[in-house]
Amino acid sequence: MGMTLLIGNKRLSSWSMRPWLALKKAGIAFDEELVPLDRYDTRERLQAASPVGTVPVLNADGVVIWDSLAICEWAAEQAPGLWPSDATLRARARAATASMHSGFSALRATLGMDLQRPVSPFSMGVACWADIEAMEQLWADVKTGDGPFLFGDWSIADAFFTPVATRFESYQVPISTQSRAYVDALLADPVYQEWRKAALDETFEAPFY
Repeated sequence: MGMTLLIGNKRLSSWSMRPWLALKKAGIAFDEELVPLDRYDTRERLQAASPVGTVPVLNADGVVIWDSLAICEWAAEQAPGLWPSDATLRARARAATASMHSGFSALRATLGMDLQRPVSPFSMGVACWADIEAMEQLWADVKTGDGPFLFGDWSIADAFFTPVATRFESYQVPISTQSRAYVDALLADPVYQEWRKAALDETFEAPFY
């Protein structure tokens, strides 16, 4: 049956981006199927694809895996290198990823990902600023080694923070020099650039997203 990843608009769907990056980095071949958001048949198509009716969804030879982190963990079981090889670093990378997966709700709500948004500053409330400060502190606390990524080589943790990097760029969020270097590394990554190019080419809208 092969491998198919169901995703939402590349311009907008941060949750779709994360496992897409991980699968690409792992060298796992897959087809992608884009379900445009906010269409009359969007909900019906997504409910037919998974129990929760959301993107992303991976169909791996008939095995349906939903949720971004679950798909990334599945990918890590298929190919080495998506988590740090050192057990301590791997535990910390998983903790950082889980923090992004479940937290920073004010940042998410205030600074929605939109890769076609003109780069310009945006007025943010106290809760959003608190999330930004907490994220910068998290990055500083876990940064390991001299490489540009959080735990040396690129990992699933970096996949989870890449959509945040796009937000910091789009909304011109003032961040520390160290955080800016990390954001620049994520946005310069060639696999992310492949996603971004496709996002910029999209022409359909999702007015209620």
